[in-house]
Amino acid sequence: MEFELSQDFLDQFVVYIEAKNMSAIEQIADDLYPADLAVILAELEYEQAEWVLNGFEKSLSAKIISISETEVRSKVLERMSPETIAPLVSEMYSDDAVDVLNELKVAFREKIIALLDTEMAAHVVDLLKYDSDCAGGLMAKELVRANIHWTTQECIEAFREQAKDIAKIYAVYVVDDHDTLLGRISLSSVILAKPETKIAEIYTDEVIYSHVHDHAEDVANQMQKYDLVSIPVVNAQMKLLGRITIDDVVDVITQQADTDLQAIAGISENVEEDDTIWKLSWARLPWLLVGMMGGLMGAQFIGQFETELLLVPAMAFFIPLITATGGNVGIQSSTIVVQSLAEGDGLQQSIGLRLLKVFGVALINGVVIAAVVFGFNLFFIKKTGLALVVSTAPFSVVILASIMGTITPLILNRLGINPALASGPFITTANDLLGLAVYFMVAKLLYGI
Repeated sequence: MEFELSQDFLDQFVVYIEAKNMSAIEQIADDLYPADLAVILAELEYEQAEWVLNGFEKSLSAKIISISETEVRSKVLERMSPETIAPLVSEMYSDDAVDVLNELKVAFREKIIALLDTEMAAHVVDLLKYDSDCAGGLMAKELVRANIHWTTQECIEAFREQAKDIAKIYAVYVVDDHDTLLGRISLSSVILAKPETKIAEIYTDEVIYSHVHDHAEDVANQMQKYDLVSIPVVNAQMKLLGRITIDDVVDVITQQADTDLQAIAGISENVEEDDTIWKLSWARLPWLLVGMMGGLMGAQFIGQFETELLLVPAMAFFIPLITATGGNVGIQSSTIVVQSLAEGDGLQQSIGLRLLKVFGVALINGVVIAAVVFGFNLFFIKKTGLALVVSTAPFSVVILASIMGTITPLILNRLGINPALASGPFITTANDLLGLAVYFMVAKLLYGI
């Protein structure tokens, strides 16, 4: 059953802390997952969270810290001494340890690394040189490997030693004497084979891997495409450096989805609800100003046709219809393109083919919308001229907005800008202005004003 934190539960938890009743807290912890405990600690004062973490077993505290929110764990760790943190870091996988250490000040981080055992320190120092948004920044150094010259008996003996610090063995990678990745082998193949069987006889050289400098999103797409739970990471010489597991990839996918969602909503930075008022305001303000400027330009544009509106006041009634139709069509088109780019199949069709398909869809949608608007006008307003204008304008807007909604994210993607921006205020504001321009131009041509 999923844990839900209530205020009563939290109040009782705080009572135990104030009473220094660690045994009661440990009883609670026995019934919860580390992720649930991380949620509880996020609601505590930093001093209280520090006390609880110091009372738990190191392995549990390490797990809680590694999955806690960045702001919470960095504030808690800053209150601890390097001597207290180092044993916790030693309990983590190397990739999680690096994520935690990267959030601390450099001098403080160096003191912690100096207290780690030789192997862990070497792993951490090696991983710190990679950017967080590449395969090297995602990988863990802990993995299980088998030398191609070993027998299965030697393999099993080596596995016992290699796997002691690994909770889950997703795959066994086969290497040569220089750690060059050659392939992979399943545990079942090793166990079922005769003890004297050579690994070279039963391994497969079919293995999907990532290069250490591949972008994190490319790694995520690769694992998603081939339905992998882990993937080995190699350098330019094909030397096996580490592995990336599915939990790290899920974090990348989630983060990218959050970024795209905020971009669509017109938020220019990665922010959360508990960030400062200034940070939240600054993240939203740029695109709000863009929308405001678009609105002012639209008002100025409508003002240029004041005479026409005085001659045919009913035209003003349909301005919201035109702008809303253009905005909605543009967002629909751009969202489909952004989705295809995110899934990695955005270049499977040529621009010409894509636009041809978009035009066909827009033609059908435009005809249906124009017919509905034309019928509405004839039935309620009974002005043929106005009906013709108001139905022709949305038809034209649907065509143009569809094409613009398709081209814009492709251009942004080519320029290295997040294409999700095309689904937000940018496309909406642009299509509002486009819709107004088309509306009044059609009116001038067909209505004779």
